[in-house]
Amino acid sequence: MDSAGQDINLNSPNKGLLSDSMTDVPVDTAVAAQTLAVEGLTEAEEEELRAELAKVEEEIVTLRQVLAAKERHCAELKRKLGLSALEGLKQNLSRSWHDVQVSNAYVKTSEKLGEWNEKVTQSDLYKKTQETLSQAGQKTSAALSTVGSAISRKLGDMRVRPFSHSFSLTPALLPRHTVIPLAGLEPKSRTTCD
Repeated sequence: MDSAGQDINLNSPNKGLLSDSMTDVPVDTAVAAQTLAVEGLTEAEEEELRAELAKVEEEIVTLRQVLAAKERHCAELKRKLGLSALEGLKQNLSRSWHDVQVSNAYVKTSEKLGEWNEKVTQSDLYKKTQETLSQAGQKTSAALSTVGSAISRKLGDMRVRPFSHSFSLTPALLPRHTVIPLAGLEPKSRTTCD
């Protein structure tokens, strides 16, 4: 088809309209498509192009088969060397991460984030917040230390006492007329549960 015979400007009001010279095209769509596809070619040129197309398609099939065989051979070599798919994946990820780190976008972003970090850490609000959190951490640490010491002291006291006195017993779990010792004190009088 003559390229001047069709307006290909997509913004044109005549887009897709065929020229007047194409009004004699047969109505049969299969014949019309074939006529449009090979217009301007001789039968010999068309036959030559079809033969070349068949040859290229055959080469593509052959190349796919060769590639599949090479991939199988590669997998066999890796298996013999003890290289797993996971090892290959780790290497690919490492290589990709390195490529990202040396990319211009990553470097520029890192520099910009460094600048922002510097500005934030130098601000008064950041310094006050850091100081407050530091004090809160110190107070929490001291409180936990005190609680830990109290627990340790109580466990130490429990080790010194006989086993039967180391647990608090509730009256509901004791048989009737059982003496309950008071924790940490020597009983001066005995109390019974009725």
